[in-house]
Amino acid sequence: MSSEKIREIGEGSSSSGGGGVITIAPSPSPDNHRRQPSSSSPAPPPQQLSRYESQKRRDWNTFGQYLKNQRPPVPLPQCNYNHVLDFLRYLDQFGKTKVHLHGCLFFGQPEPPGPCTCPLRQAWGSLDALIGRLRAAYEENGGLQENNPFASGAIRVYLREVRDSQAKARGIPYKKKKKKKRPNLQIMASNNNNDAGATSANFQLQSS
Repeated sequence: MSSEKIREIGEGSSSSGGGGVITIAPSPSPDNHRRQPSSSSPAPPPQQLSRYESQKRRDWNTFGQYLKNQRPPVPLPQCNYNHVLDFLRYLDQFGKTKVHLHGCLFFGQPEPPGPCTCPLRQAWGSLDALIGRLRAAYEENGGLQENNPFASGAIRVYLREVRDSQAKARGIPYKKKKKKKRPNLQIMASNNNNDAGATSANFQLQSS
């Protein structure tokens, strides 16, 4: 019995009245341990998502959970722009941007001197970025581009209204980013033609 080891791998039940189940197995020698090759190579570490991709995944999961919580639940293929608009309004309760109402003394003041009871809302910029991520996630998860509810014209109109109303209420005008002007290709082409013509004329004079 010196080359074998007794192990107890279970316990008997009180109804059977027996003891634990006993098995006899040979004890592995140190040589056997050294001879055993590794069963599998270590798995490569998972690729870390970028901040944008991580946020897009969280937003997509949040929207999917919102649809499931509806009564009755809304399957994703049946989602339309109305569900998206309701989702944006639902998110307002978690907003942190003070939007003054028309009757508020601080309406239109960018730096109000005191507190007020006006509600907190989601900032326009946050909603606009959210829709961009959800629009991309919808198509990445099998949705058709022509049926994308996040790309609906009604969503763009809603975002524009939120942007304008928040700009007036907070006294912070919205400034559209100016696009960089590209150099006039026609002027560059004409300059190149003039340079080519001058070079040709100089060559003819030198040849004569």
